[in-house]
Amino acid sequence: MKKQSDLSRLMGYAGNYRYFTYASWVLSAVSALVALVPFVYIWKILRDVLNAAPDYAQAVNIPHYGWMAVLFAVLAYLIYIAALMCSHLSAFRVATNLRLEVSEHLATLPLGFTETFGSGKLRKIIHESTGAAETFLAHQLPDKYNAMATPIGLLVLLLVFDWRLGLLSLVPVALGFVIMSAMTGRRMADKMRQYGNALESMSNEAVEYVRGIPVVKTFGQSVFSFKKFKATIDEYEKWVIAYTKELRMPMMLYTAAINGVFAFLIVGGLLFTRNGVTSEFLLNLLFYIIITPVISLTLTRIMYMSENELVVADALARVDSVLDAEPVPENDHPRHPKDASVSLKDVHFSYDGKTDVIKGVSLKIQPGQMVAFVGPSGGGKSTLANLICRFFDVQSGSVRVGGADVRDIPKEELMDTISFVFQNSRLLKGSILDNVRLGRAQATEAEVLAALKAAQCMDIVEKFPEGIHTVIGTKGVYLSGGEQQRIAIARAMLKNAPILLLDEATAFADPDNEAKVQAAFAQLAKGKTVLMIAHRLSTVANADCIYVVQDGQIVESGTKDELCAQNGLFARMWQDYQASVQWKVAKEG
Repeated sequence: MKKQSDLSRLMGYAGNYRYFTYASWVLSAVSALVALVPFVYIWKILRDVLNAAPDYAQAVNIPHYGWMAVLFAVLAYLIYIAALMCSHLSAFRVATNLRLEVSEHLATLPLGFTETFGSGKLRKIIHESTGAAETFLAHQLPDKYNAMATPIGLLVLLLVFDWRLGLLSLVPVALGFVIMSAMTGRRMADKMRQYGNALESMSNEAVEYVRGIPVVKTFGQSVFSFKKFKATIDEYEKWVIAYTKELRMPMMLYTAAINGVFAFLIVGGLLFTRNGVTSEFLLNLLFYIIITPVISLTLTRIMYMSENELVVADALARVDSVLDAEPVPENDHPRHPKDASVSLKDVHFSYDGKTDVIKGVSLKIQPGQMVAFVGPSGGGKSTLANLICRFFDVQSGSVRVGGADVRDIPKEELMDTISFVFQNSRLLKGSILDNVRLGRAQATEAEVLAALKAAQCMDIVEKFPEGIHTVIGTKGVYLSGGEQQRIAIARAMLKNAPILLLDEATAFADPDNEAKVQAAFAQLAKGKTVLMIAHRLSTVANADCIYVVQDGQIVESGTKDELCAQNGLFARMWQDYQASVQWKVAKEG
């Protein structure tokens, strides 16, 4: 099957608006031809001046020719504006539909897709890659047809007045095309892809760096501790400098060629006037000197056109990297949870399909139990939580919620069954009311206020004159990490799902906020099955069961007292934690 061209694909997103695109091409080409008409009137002005010399009073038609030149210049401008209006109508529709398709497809993907793909990379694709398609259709494509029509009109003008000077004017054009072809083509496409990859990686790591700033400030780390971010900057710098140096000589030759038309005309003028100069030849030479700068301008535009097409091709390829991702499979015969129990049976999972990060985990959590996952960093605690929420699907084994395999539960029903509060909760740029209502869109203001009160958030609401209608992120309205966490807890309370997952939810809270967050958790956890991930062991001391996760396996399980009695990994972790709590700064004598 023949592959659909990038332009045909973009026109598919335009729908009936594609006719505006076609109209923009025609209008842009017409404007290019009309824009050449003033040069004819300039030639007529020069002719009258030379014929009337030295009695210039006889050149009575000059004002008329001047006004006609102005008229056609304005007409060309107006036609070009009409072309851009048509192209923008279509381009905006294409960009909208393209972003909608990517966003709608994202909604069908596993929730962990963003984590593995990279949120910075995803943001760049949704905004910049689709924006590249919009710019291409709105400006670059009409300019392409404008640039294509201009040489046709120029060719006629160059050959009509003096074919010898016209052919000389085309010599640098041919040289320019030869040099241009050396800088474009498949090799340029590979370079554009490398450039996009370098930018994408830098954007992705920049987002992760910004998110990690609290850790840097807390622990006094240098920015160079973010080695991946610095490495992407160094790689981008190395690539750009090498690529610029590589194109330096071809670009110098190209610029010299397209701007060297005057040299060819001067040589031609000297050769063609060996037997004397006629007024007609002088007139034509002056005309060619005036019109030939249009040649260099047109060639430069054509060169950038080829680059723009490569940019769009690369942008669509990046959009496809999202659209080609497999959506979450839905079972044609869905099952429904019977209760708030959670069970895992011989679960294996790998992010890359090669190395298992979860290795044969089995466990059973009864409805209403509070359990905790603890263990060394990187052991697989958060991955287990992600599998329970079906952020990812297991490679083998099964994860069941309420007795039903999570792969058989409709996505919306599973999300209604589980609430989660992460260590770095996200709030949208909207009112406090809207942020809490994300938990249940139909909730009344009274229900939202009740959830905020239960989540210890009334001090936040009361410090703003507009209360729950205060828009976060505008006019200096910003919340601390602990305050954002309490708003997220209010959202989970409003949702009131039977299973609650807490992932390092108090990691960055200050002491005052931590006390309020813990009080909010106590309210939120009533009557629910609670799965808690924590490094701060005091928060899991009262759990019904603690699972110690190390290297993707559950190495110990039991209550705090039972685990301490085993004198294993948890016992050592508990002793280290108690020692850190009792540690005090020595007072100088």
